[in-house]
Amino acid sequence: MERNGIFHSVCPLDCPDQCGLLLHKKDGKIVKVEGDPEHPVTKGHICNKVRNMTERIYDENRLKYPLKRIGPKGEGKFTRISWEEALRTITAHWSELIHSDGPESILPYSFYGNMGRLSAEGIDRRFFHRLGASRLDQTICSSAGSVGYKYTMGGSLGIDPEDTIHSKLIFFWGINAASTNMHQVALAQKARKQNGAKIIVIDVHKNQTGRLADWFIPILPGTDSALALGLMQIMFAENMVDQDFLQTYTVGHEELREHVMQYNPETVSAITGVPVADIYKLARMYGETSPSFIRIGNGPQHHDNGGMFVRTVACLPALTGQWLVKGGGAIKGNSGYLALNTEYLQRPNLLKNKNTRIVNMNLLGEALLSLDPPIKSLYVYGSNPAVVAPSSHKVRKGLAREDLFTVVHDLFLTETAKYADIVLPATSSFENTDIYTSYWHHYTQLQQPVIEPFGEAKSNVEVFRLLAHTMGFGDEAAFKETEAEMIEGTLNNPRNPYLAGINFEGLAESNYLKAKVKPLFPGKLPTPSGKIELYSERMKQDGHPPLPTYIPLLNDGDHPYQFVPGPNHNFLNSTFSNNQKHVDLEKEPRLHMNKKDALAAGIQDGEMVRVWNDRGECTLKVSIGESVLPGVVVSQGLWADENGTKQLVNVLTPDRIADMGGGATFFSGRVSIEKN
Repeated sequence: MERNGIFHSVCPLDCPDQCGLLLHKKDGKIVKVEGDPEHPVTKGHICNKVRNMTERIYDENRLKYPLKRIGPKGEGKFTRISWEEALRTITAHWSELIHSDGPESILPYSFYGNMGRLSAEGIDRRFFHRLGASRLDQTICSSAGSVGYKYTMGGSLGIDPEDTIHSKLIFFWGINAASTNMHQVALAQKARKQNGAKIIVIDVHKNQTGRLADWFIPILPGTDSALALGLMQIMFAENMVDQDFLQTYTVGHEELREHVMQYNPETVSAITGVPVADIYKLARMYGETSPSFIRIGNGPQHHDNGGMFVRTVACLPALTGQWLVKGGGAIKGNSGYLALNTEYLQRPNLLKNKNTRIVNMNLLGEALLSLDPPIKSLYVYGSNPAVVAPSSHKVRKGLAREDLFTVVHDLFLTETAKYADIVLPATSSFENTDIYTSYWHHYTQLQQPVIEPFGEAKSNVEVFRLLAHTMGFGDEAAFKETEAEMIEGTLNNPRNPYLAGINFEGLAESNYLKAKVKPLFPGKLPTPSGKIELYSERMKQDGHPPLPTYIPLLNDGDHPYQFVPGPNHNFLNSTFSNNQKHVDLEKEPRLHMNKKDALAAGIQDGEMVRVWNDRGECTLKVSIGESVLPGVVVSQGLWADENGTKQLVNVLTPDRIADMGGGATFFSGRVSIEKN
């Protein structure tokens, strides 16, 4: 491996942009991370998170070798052990548990701390399928919205983001894109400059994206579907719909026309907090402007009614036929274009018991405390559930169980790792071979090792190969393939014509290759009807209203404020929250509160307040103004409790399950607030 030079790379973070990178090496170490100016979408621009990645991968607190717990769970006292001892200890515990309690007593818990497909959903799935462990339903991020969108459009298919430079009206709906999809903002600003495009932001908080908008529309949390239905009502009433498109490419437009009559502007205004005049203005802007584009965010789908919101707003482009116009349509996600051969990648055929139980990851606390038969061992990788999972007081109580054998594989001694019995050091993505597929743009990218593994760190692929060997099935073909062989087989997906021609050799030569995308229309969607389903018979069969419908949030108690713990600019969930450079950039956690509420409560700007409900409490510094509506409070970022602070907002969040897809309801909690 060369010790000096500039090397192509890819950002591994769970972010739609998946930037192309250039890594500068000197004496075997990465000294600078910059964007690849030749990447067709990201074009050399990167965010603070990855720009300062060297601060993370060379952090003095990074794990260098395996550890064994020697103190109480949660205290973080460990001693160094060898990899041989770590593997022997894990194998002994699991072999005993399989004999005494069965393999379902073991639960893997993971998410996309590293978006590499081999690391996050490849060799790990093969291993746990072969082991027969309980299965994890990975629903914490976007599953509710993905199911909702699928009811309308059939799959994760939107327009090419590169085409949005042609848009003349752009909605950022429930997405702080400046912090979480920065290149879509760059494309919108280009459209603004060359087309005079107007940027509309609809959100519960006037964050960085809201501040750059031509028009920011504040909305009450969980009411977005009502606003979308109100826009439809006006568009139908004022004949701002494309009747030919509706007739040719949709199912149920006549039923929808009649259904939305109940969502008149006055009714919708009372639900959403958006003034009647603004509802009319917004509907007419959308109905009369073409091409128009909606970037559908994850925020509103983190509610009890989140799947229905996405299902509803996904209907809007059909009303004006935007899917036929370059730069018109919507994006919730685009992962369908880059769908890999997951049966080959994950090998579900290795799971002998097809009725193996499935545990929703949003219910981890409940599962650890009350699942019967109980979970006796937890293996955590690519995630930090002690901070990111909802109702985290339950999660930590469960992690503290003395009879729970916990293994954590991570780069750092995370809050979750402090509860572990065995901690394994993980490589960074820059030390691995893996494949990356964006869920926004249409490029597949290859990462090959740029630096040697840090200390004794090992990749997920290597650790699961070792565990397969120690558990006695390492000689099976599924665990003997090289990374290159796994990537080649994973890219071979006959069911996805968009991937045709993309292979390991081509990626190794070009660094990134684009799927063979084409406009959705004219064409046939993967819905039951092959059309956009404004009326969905499948939804009816699944127990949902077949037409888009506003369903109020569930009762979360009598607390006066709706609480929305959104993302911040310099962390990605809990990633970077333990790295001083990123903490310094973000400064401190704050709670945004409307000045009318603060005045009524006698709270001054900058004061510390106690935020509490029946699940737990936090102490945060309050920021008073007009960035949120009365009755709404917003925090940003997942800040772990340190040095006696109480700033872990997920102690306040409900672990109810959303209406669709087993999704999370982080934003549907209510809180009370008082001076600390």
